[in-house]
Amino acid sequence: MAATADTIKQVQMMAGTYTAGFTTDIDMEFAPKGLNEDIIRLISKKKNEPEWLLDYRLKAYKHWQQMPEPDWAKLQIAPIDYQDAHYYAAPKKPAPKSLDEVDPKLLETYEKLGIPLKEREILAGVAVDAVFDSVSVATTFKEKLEEKGVIFCSISEAVQRCPDLVKKYLGSVVPYTDNKHACLNAAVFTDGSFVYIPAGVRCPMELSTYFRINAKNTGQFERTL
Repeated sequence: MAATADTIKQVQMMAGTYTAGFTTDIDMEFAPKGLNEDIIRLISKKKNEPEWLLDYRLKAYKHWQQMPEPDWAKLQIAPIDYQDAHYYAAPKKPAPKSLDEVDPKLLETYEKLGIPLKEREILAGVAVDAVFDSVSVATTFKEKLEEKGVIFCSISEAVQRCPDLVKKYLGSVVPYTDNKHACLNAAVFTDGSFVYIPAGVRCPMELSTYFRINAKNTGQFERTL
């Protein structure tokens, strides 16, 4: 008990210096709570995905239903209630087509985090994909990278622009059959970063992704490909 009390006290002391624990007051759209086939179809529809990707999600979900929870060594936690979370949460405003259209509240959020999304304010040499809850809200220096043949964008955008590349490499490192949580991610992922660097091409700058969870009771399931 004493050790637990000491730990709580230390966490409370650390919280006083934690500056990223704020939320942004922004109108959000949520999927209903719970995990089922309808939710997976809803996510896929929101993303305007091709049939092959919906099939991939549904196969992963069916496999997830059959897999046992991992038996973590030296870890005692309560069973996860997978039905008590929103698997999709996104700003209600339409997705921006350029950095100039990004909601000022989102720009301010990342500014407070030390991650400016206006390219003229960003340190040269770092491109950023900013993911807010379930969607990518901005990707910097896309055009500059494309001049070198490098594709850097959200996975949602990549599915529309270069579906053959996504289909070829999705799950090629960690297949959804690898473990229960890989299954879950494959079934409900909502966005993330996509990078393609052709053979013989050197990327001219560093690439970075910042995942931000803002809404309560949501699960953020993203992929980097």
